[in-house]
Amino acid sequence: MGKYTSDSQELLKHIGGKQNIGAVSHCMTRMRFVLNEPAKADIEAIEAMKAVKGSFTQAGQFQVIIGNNVADFYNDFIAVAGVEGVSKDAVKKAAKNNQNVMQRILAAIAEIFAPLIPAIITGGLILGFRNCIDSLYIFDNGTKALVELSQFWAGLDSFLWLIGEAVFHVGIPVGICWSVTKKMGTTQMLGIILGLTLVSGQLLNAYAVAGTAVADIPKWNFGFIQVNMIGYQAQVIPAILAAFTLVYLEKFFRRITPQVISMIVVPFFSLLLSVMAAHFILGPIGWKIGSAISAVIYAGITGPVRVLFGAIFGFVYAPLVITGLHHMSNAIDLQLIADYGGTMLWPMIALSNIAQGSAVLGMIRLQKKNTQAQEVNVPAAISCYLGVTEPAIFGVNLKYVFPFICGMTGSAIAAVVCTATGVTANAIGVGGIPGILSIQPKYMLWFFVCMVIAIVVPFVLTSIVGSKKLDTEAKNGKEVSESVTLKAVATGKAVTLASLEDGVFSSGMMGDGMAIVPTGDTVYAPCNAKVSVLMEESKHAVGLVLENGVEMLIHVGLDTVNMAGEGFEYLVKLDQSVKAGDALLKFDREKIKAAGHPDTVVVVMTDKPADCDLVLITEGNVTANETNLSK
Repeated sequence: MGKYTSDSQELLKHIGGKQNIGAVSHCMTRMRFVLNEPAKADIEAIEAMKAVKGSFTQAGQFQVIIGNNVADFYNDFIAVAGVEGVSKDAVKKAAKNNQNVMQRILAAIAEIFAPLIPAIITGGLILGFRNCIDSLYIFDNGTKALVELSQFWAGLDSFLWLIGEAVFHVGIPVGICWSVTKKMGTTQMLGIILGLTLVSGQLLNAYAVAGTAVADIPKWNFGFIQVNMIGYQAQVIPAILAAFTLVYLEKFFRRITPQVISMIVVPFFSLLLSVMAAHFILGPIGWKIGSAISAVIYAGITGPVRVLFGAIFGFVYAPLVITGLHHMSNAIDLQLIADYGGTMLWPMIALSNIAQGSAVLGMIRLQKKNTQAQEVNVPAAISCYLGVTEPAIFGVNLKYVFPFICGMTGSAIAAVVCTATGVTANAIGVGGIPGILSIQPKYMLWFFVCMVIAIVVPFVLTSIVGSKKLDTEAKNGKEVSESVTLKAVATGKAVTLASLEDGVFSSGMMGDGMAIVPTGDTVYAPCNAKVSVLMEESKHAVGLVLENGVEMLIHVGLDTVNMAGEGFEYLVKLDQSVKAGDALLKFDREKIKAAGHPDTVVVVMTDKPADCDLVLITEGNVTANETNLSK
C-alpha cells in the first residue's frame, strides 16, 4: 500500500470514478485529467482534500495541484484507478474532445494572440503617451496641445509614431501570420513574408481605401482579370485566413513531395499560392467578415441596448480570463479601431482589471492582521491595477469566491456608465489604471468616473460580504515562530512570483516564494536538505525537504517540462542529503530561450510546518550561496 493510496481512492471517487477518466498524466506539480464528463467532478470535495492544494480547468484539462510529491501520488493513483498514464501531449490532444467547434476556434484565436501581447502593450503605451502630448488641449486656455508649444515634443510625437505604426498598422498582420505558423509547426519565415505581402508599400493603404474612388484603386491587370492592389493594414481576419491557408498548403506539399526536392517545391508553391489566395480571394472576404463583426459589436455598444451590452460584458469578462479566451477580444478591438478609429471594448476591459484589483484591496483590509495572506494580496492587487489580473483572480479572489463576484459586479456597473457615455480608446494593450492613457482625450473625465466606480464598488462589497463570510483564522492568520536562514539558489535578479506569466506560480496556489531571473546556469541548495523529488524525464525541477521541515520546489523556467530534459542535467540523486551550496542541477539558458520559454528560476515553499514563519526576498540582485534568500 502506497503513501497516497487512501488519498488516491478519495480523489478517484470525487472525479467520478475510473469510467470518467479519458486520460491522465502529471507535470512537476499537477495531476492532469481529461474527464469524459467534467460535470461529474466534485470540485468542492476535491479541494477539501488535505493532499490537494487547489484545482482548475484549462483548455479541456482538469488539473489538480498536488505539489512536490505529485510523482508518488500519480503512481499510487494509477495503481488504485487501474488506468495507464499517457504523455502530456496525449492529454492535450484528448482534451480537445471536451471542446466544441466554437471553443476550439476561440482557443486557437487566443493562442494566436498570446505571443503578440507584449508588442500590443508597448504600442498601446506609446499611442497613449502620444494622446497626452498631441491631443490634450490644456494650454493657452484650452486651445493648444503640448506639441504646439515645443519643437522637442513635436519631434518626439512624430518619432513615436514610427513604433506605433509598426505595431498596429504593420505588425498585427505580420505578427498574426508568424504566430499561426509557429503554433502549427510550419515554417515561420514564410509566415512573416506572407504577412509582409499584406502590408506592402506597393499596395493602397487600407486606411486610404474608403476615401479612394473605385476607378482610382490600383490594380494588377492579368488581361483576363483585374485584382485590386489593396493593403490589409491592421486587419485581423484576412491575416488569419491567409496564414492558415499557408499552413495547410505547406503541410500538403510536404506530404506529397519527394524529400530530394522538398526544399525547393514546398516553400515555393506554399508561399506563391497562399499569397495569391490572400489577395485574390481571402483578403476581400476576410475584410467583409471583419467589417460585419465590428459593425455588429459597434451597434451593440452604441445602439439602444448599449447599457445592457455593457453590463453583460463587464460582468462576464473576468470569467473569460479564467478560460484564457479573453485574448480573443483583441481581434475585435483591433477590428473596431481599423473600422471606426477607436474601440469601446478596451475601456471596459481595463475597468474589469481595476475591479478585480479593488476586490483584492477589500481583502487586504479584511486580512490586515494576516501577514501570510498579505504576501499574496498586496502584489496581486498592484499587478491587477497595472492590468495583469491572473495573480488576483487565481491567487485571491477565486480562493474565496465572493471577492471574484464582487469584482464582477463592480465591473458591470462601471461598464454601464462607460457605454452610456461612449468612452472610446484609441489603442489597446494598456490595462488597469494606466488604461486611461489609451482613452481619447474627450472621454478621459468620464473614464476617470468609471475608474472610481470600479475601485469603490468592489472594495465596499468585498468588505461588507467578507466581514460576515471570513472566519477569524482567515482574517488574522496564525502566530508562528522564526525559521532558518536560506542562501540564494542561483545568481541573478530577485522578482516576485506575481510578476511571472504563469497562472499557477504567480497566483500563489503552489505556495509562497520568489523567483530569480538568472545570469548563471546552476541551481544550488539553499541550506541543508534532502532531495525529495526529481523529474527523470524533464530534469527541470528539484523538490527538497529543508532541515526545518519546509518542503521546497525549485523549478527552472516556465513550461520547460515540454523540453523533455533537453538542456537540463541533474547533479544529485533522489533521497540524497545535500548541504547548503551543493549544486543541484545545471541548465542551458540558450536552449530554454530557443524553445520559447522564460528561464526564470522559481523558488516555492509548497508546504510549511505550522510553527515556521519563513518569508523570502522578492527584489534586488542576489548571488548564489552568498545572498540571504530569507528575510
